[in-house]
Amino acid sequence: MVDPQPDVEPYLAAAAQTSMRITHIFETHVQADHVSGARQLAGVTGAPVLYHHAAGVAFPHVPVDDDDEHELGNVQVQVLHTPGHTPCSVSLLVTDRTRAREPWFVLTGDTLFSGGVGRPDLLGSGREPALAEQLHTSVFAKLLALPDHLEIYPAHFGGAACGKGLSGKPASTIGFERRFNPALQIAAPDDFVRYVLADLPPQPDVFAENRRRNLAGE
Repeated sequence: MVDPQPDVEPYLAAAAQTSMRITHIFETHVQADHVSGARQLAGVTGAPVLYHHAAGVAFPHVPVDDDDEHELGNVQVQVLHTPGHTPCSVSLLVTDRTRAREPWFVLTGDTLFSGGVGRPDLLGSGREPALAEQLHTSVFAKLLALPDHLEIYPAHFGGAACGKGLSGKPASTIGFERRFNPALQIAAPDDFVRYVLADLPPQPDVFAENRRRNLAGE
């Protein structure tokens, strides 16, 4: 399970319907747009909650790092540390060995969206430029190094407040975003930083409280 919402019953029902067990609960970052259901789901299933070690959450979890690999039967999940939206942001590169020995898709969390990239201003406190620089590296040096045919599944699409310019399409490919995502046309780091910091919509008031609760595991 990746980035569970507070209502965990649909996940349990889906697992039961397919005679599968939930063995890993990945968080792509400390969420701000919703209160995470990770601890509740872990309590029901016994599965560990996995965060990047930079998350700083104050409850038991399994820390992960860049290039860590996790085996889930025929499926392999490789962790890619892609900071910028937050310092702990990760993307998850997924290989289904029943189809191929090469990766099939990548879950990009709040780093790369269809039509946009994650906003780097959630932490405030003057950290926005540094996070925007990290976001540039994550997108151009890591995600755009992946093959063009790879499918991407972001955590949000049009209407979400975790980025700007998001498409209403919930999925895309690396190649399509490379060609048509406006943010990815700005390769120069300084220009990219200016672009992603400009004209950001106000953060919803609930973001700070959600992040506090998720750090504490409430």
